[in-house]
Amino acid sequence: MNNRSSSAHFLRWFDPRNRQVGTWAFILNRITALGLTLYLAMHLVALSQLAQGAAAYDAFIAFAKNPIFKMGEMLVIAAGIIHGLNGIRIALNSFGIGVRFQRQFFLALMLLALIGIAYFGFIMFFVD
Repeated sequence: MNNRSSSAHFLRWFDPRNRQVGTWAFILNRITALGLTLYLAMHLVALSQLAQGAAAYDAFIAFAKNPIFKMGEMLVIAAGIIHGLNGIRIALNSFGIGVRFQRQFFLALMLLALIGIAYFGFIMFFVD
């Protein structure tokens, strides 16, 4: 195997053309898992700083009301909903449920995820 064919094979992974819905579901599941793992690490660091006392807690609450921080929270909520619903689909398929209708099942769950994300976004940004 020469280097040209292995590098072409590697670059083909990033080519979005001619992808099946299952491939997009797999990629989406991996990306959301990485994002949630990163969030968990950042969350643990933030919690350790809050153990420094009331002043640190008050400073964190003031920072958490920042609109940029709220957008970050929205991304975490979106990743959690998408990852969770996609995980349910994968688990059901593992038991043989919905295997023949994977595409429709995935699209229906992503529509449900979009509705959930919109609901949480409305609550976060417009209800206070």
